[in-house]
Amino acid sequence: MNKEKSAIKTAAQNKKAYHDYFIIETYEAGIELIGTEVKSIRQGKLNLKDSWCSVDDGELIVNGMHISPYDHGNIFNRDPMRKRRLLMHKKEILKLFGLQKTQGYAIIPLSVYFKNGRAKVQVGLCKGKKLYDKRETAARRSAQRDIERGMRGKE
Repeated sequence: MNKEKSAIKTAAQNKKAYHDYFIIETYEAGIELIGTEVKSIRQGKLNLKDSWCSVDDGELIVNGMHISPYDHGNIFNRDPMRKRRLLMHKKEILKLFGLQKTQGYAIIPLSVYFKNGRAKVQVGLCKGKKLYDKRETAARRSAQRDIERGMRGKE
């Protein structure tokens, strides 16, 4: 029996999250979508920029995720900014909720992708960066770029 590699196609990434937060841990979650939303995501009409997750009644909910209405969707299109439920194990949700409440972590969606034809969300347990942390990260990245340029020049 041959096992094929799972085909992963990234639909959107939250680059702002990597700039504003330290990512402590990542989790994979399914997402509850309506048919026209899936078609819209496949077209790449998705924005994660200002989205975050919260726990309501033991369910993980993603807020602020904008999925543009599907072009050919007529009456079946839903509100682009509606709250969507994420599908995770109860233990994982309770662990994230506990860390969010006690230690001040944030739960942020990092990317949306298709894995074996199903929409998945990569959720990150994040700690907010201070301004000096952002500057330090930018300086480190700039120094690394200069080193790589210098190495290319010597070859």
